[in-house]
This record gives sequence, structure tokens and C-alpha cells, in this order.
Amino acid sequence: MQFTTKDLNGHSVAVGDRVRVLDISPDPELEEDQLEMFMDMIGADCAIERIDADGTGWVAVWWNGDEGTQLTLVGLAPRQMERLAE
Repeated sequence: MQFTTKDLNGHSVAVGDRVRVLDISPDPELEEDQLEMFMDMIGADCAIERIDADGTGWVAVWWNGDEGTQLTLVGLAPRQMERLAE
């Protein structure tokens, strides 16, 4: 089953739609370098990878770091994303 959600402005968001990350809620236990990676996602233009039943939209960002390429996934509540025009 494919779920949809809403963005900050009430616009419908589906898997594959592009959104701007407005805010994130990082785990307070994250190490400083990991926290920095997550905070750098704010303002990023990302595609919605999946949507959970509770309306959380998941986005992924690839990073080139000292340890090679890394993937960061973050779940966004509607208030944390803005759908971008197609």
C-alpha cells in the first residue's frame, strides 16, 4: 500500500515527490560529526523515498566523507518539509 502525507502548507506529498527539508529532529545521543551531517540536510532538496502509515516522509542524502560514501536517512513530519514545484 502506498501512503501519502502533507507538507507544511497542506500540499499532498507522495513517494518520488521532491521536498525541501525545513527542519529535523535528531537523536540527542548523536555524536557531534553525525549531528553535523544531519543538520546540513536542512535546506536540501530531496526525493521522498517512502511514507509510513503515520505520515512520516523519509528522505535520503548521500555524502562523500573521510570513510567513503555514506547514506543518511531521515524521517520528516509534515511541518518539517515543503513540497517543491514539479
